[in-house]
Amino acid sequence: MRIFHGTTEIAGQMGILSSALTKKGHCSVGYNTFHSYLGYKDYLVNTDGKGLEESIPHILDYYDLFHFHYGTTLSPGFADLPEIKSRHKKMIMHHWGNDVRFHEQARIRNPYVYTGDSPPNEEIHAKLMKLTAYIKEAIVQDYEVYDYVKDYYEKVHVVPIAIDLSHFQPHYPSVKKERPLILHAPTNPDFKGTFYIEATIERLKAEYDFDYRRIEKMNHEEVIKLYKHADIIIDQVLCGSYGLLSVESMALGKPVLTYIRSDLIASFPAELAIVNTNPDNLYEQAKRLLDHPELRRELGIKGRAYAEKYHSHDIIADQLLAIYADLKG
Repeated sequence: MRIFHGTTEIAGQMGILSSALTKKGHCSVGYNTFHSYLGYKDYLVNTDGKGLEESIPHILDYYDLFHFHYGTTLSPGFADLPEIKSRHKKMIMHHWGNDVRFHEQARIRNPYVYTGDSPPNEEIHAKLMKLTAYIKEAIVQDYEVYDYVKDYYEKVHVVPIAIDLSHFQPHYPSVKKERPLILHAPTNPDFKGTFYIEATIERLKAEYDFDYRRIEKMNHEEVIKLYKHADIIIDQVLCGSYGLLSVESMALGKPVLTYIRSDLIASFPAELAIVNTNPDNLYEQAKRLLDHPELRRELGIKGRAYAEKYHSHDIIADQLLAIYADLKG
């Protein structure tokens, strides 16, 4: 099967999924028009709007299945969808969060959420109506995103974030380390809750001897090397679910602090090793990890096992292939 992924690379997922699908004997490539300092490049054709437009005739002819991401397709205004539909080729849309996070709806169950990166509600609705005229099924990473799109598609599949574990050798925190390192890597400080995190860090510095590093605007490969030295990683404390950094932290054997909405906890496997943290309890949760180095190591070991069981790109690729097989052209 020849699988097209496009056209917005979010958290390296198009490349990671394409690599796993390729290893399973399929041809899978991501065409990316969204570029950032993270520098994702594996299994990707990094292009721009003009380059993508020039490639459309080849793409339409060559690929059997179109796995779109972040509410984007080949053409502005989704002008490509009628043509793909007329060719009876399979399509599915993968929503990632900010592309569909309706503002008021997000705040109903989450007093902390930041939705400043999401378009206006009317724009999200209009886009979903256009997409679902042609694309009948969608994928989301968890039930936080599921709620926003479940009433638009005929079927919505929940498929966890994928990670290539071969790139993440665990480095469990040492219980003997006298000066632990806390890391925070905000791609968007407002979304991640960096203000609350760093205010808490300053409060803790008056009581504990530790190092803190905020990582920003660095290539993804360089960042992973830095994560290895961390003893505690604080990810996002506002959204209500976990993202790629939390998965990478677990894969590296690090305890990670992230906010999981109380109504969503039961939707995740019971082994989830994340320390559930919001702005109101961040101080207490971080203090607990600083006080107990053995707990940091224990959570790191549990996190690695969780990442292996639920986020391996090989496992996720099998889930995708099962979904693809049932799609209608």
